Amino acid sequence: MTTNLTDRQLIILGAAAARSDLAALPLPDSLKLNAGAATLVLKSLIARKLIEECPAERGQKTWQERDGQRFALKITEAGLLAIGIDPPQTAESTEPPAPSKPDPAAIRQGTKLAQVLDLLRRPEGATIGEISATTDWQAHSVRGFISGTLKKKLGLTITSETEGDRGRVYRVAPDTGDAA
Repeated sequence: MTTNLTDRQLIILGAAAARSDLAALPLPDSLKLNAGAATLVLKSLIARKLIEECPAERGQKTWQERDGQRFALKITEAGLLAIGIDPPQTAESTEPPAPSKPDPAAIRQGTKLAQVLDLLRRPEGATIGEISATTDWQAHSVRGFISGTLKKKLGLTITSETEGDRGRVYRVAPDTGDAA
């Protein structure tokens, strides 16, 4: 399944996926959206079933209040899949919990996540420009994906160093258990 997402949608989904409660709110400060624009982006994600309303828990940022009930937003399984992350196992599963490091077999081939990881696993690594060219994302979206999805959600160690004419080059550190 290929899902065309805007940079704003990717940032919102990536931030939600990085949270332990999968909450889509609050929106990342880097988006700098006014209330109207934020509502449009969130409604588009709801319409595509990539995020959904759920009853808000105490202290959780609310999306709407109707009939005295507060609602929050959280990323759905489809939303996780759209950014290349397999959903967590359900409580009734008899399998042990997923390891903190990603299982390379759990990453679906052909997703943007798989493409970015392939670039970062190469011996020569990848620059923000090379990842942008492959994914058709803007540079700030690539940086957010590296920080939010790869580092925070998947727990990977991403190294970077400046290399001559190429500039800053990023790689998945070999000590992260990410050998594929």
